[in-house]
Amino acid sequence: MKNKILIFLLFITFSVIAQQENSTAPYFFIQISDTQFGMFENNKGFEKETELYEETVKHINRLKPDFVVITGDLINKPDSREQLAEFKRITSKIASDIPVYLTPGNHDVKNEPDRFSIKQYLKDYQYQWFSFEHKGSQYIGVNSSVIKTNFLKYERKQFNFVKRELKKSKDAIHKVVFCHYPFFNSKFDEEEGYSNIGLENRMKYLDLFANYGVDAVFAGHLHDNNEVSYKDMQFITTCAVGKPLGDAPSGFRVIKVYPDRIDSIYYGLEKVPEAITLGK
Repeated sequence: MKNKILIFLLFITFSVIAQQENSTAPYFFIQISDTQFGMFENNKGFEKETELYEETVKHINRLKPDFVVITGDLINKPDSREQLAEFKRITSKIASDIPVYLTPGNHDVKNEPDRFSIKQYLKDYQYQWFSFEHKGSQYIGVNSSVIKTNFLKYERKQFNFVKRELKKSKDAIHKVVFCHYPFFNSKFDEEEGYSNIGLENRMKYLDLFANYGVDAVFAGHLHDNNEVSYKDMQFITTCAVGKPLGDAPSGFRVIKVYPDRIDSIYYGLEKVPEAITLGK
């Protein structure tokens, strides 16, 4: 009996050590943005989006990331059941052991979201913000449309949720936020435009992120790539899987997570490697 107890205790000890080592081992996840079914043909069809997203899913299943985050504008027309069905059909092809998380974009809840569009989004996708822990780091997704439009009913609730999750994860290795709208595109104090968050709410969230040590914020919306920083935080915008509007081609971002840093690289769909190599 004593030998059995000793073996059991050794097993538990080695299991804990293995988990600790695993939590510091590098890993990667994938960010997709703006699948936006219907954009190429102005809502008359979505053949091109289907082609691009199906190719993306094939890459995902081959590369086997720890998880996938899709940062909004899943469809182009908020009330299109056909676009929604096609997005869900292809998303369901992602391997069942790869978790997928979503944040809403302005084309999902309307440029001026109201309680009806939010209610419909929740009916279609079940949640509008999220938080989860993975291998010692905290990942949080938000509905940036309610921040952009200052939709107080949801914005205040969301802000308190984010603050609570960041406070709870104060000892996390990394803290990462996902959203659709970039908070800013060039300077942290730039004027508000179509493609950023208004200054008052922007600074409210930037101060919150800085106070709780957020490492990176990943966004979409621009249909092009962009990288800026503020108080040691990375703000990275990822081009569209769907129709690009800048120099970057349709593709997705691979984010590599190490104990001491977060690195990322954007791949156009024609230049995705056979495997993702993780350094030290």
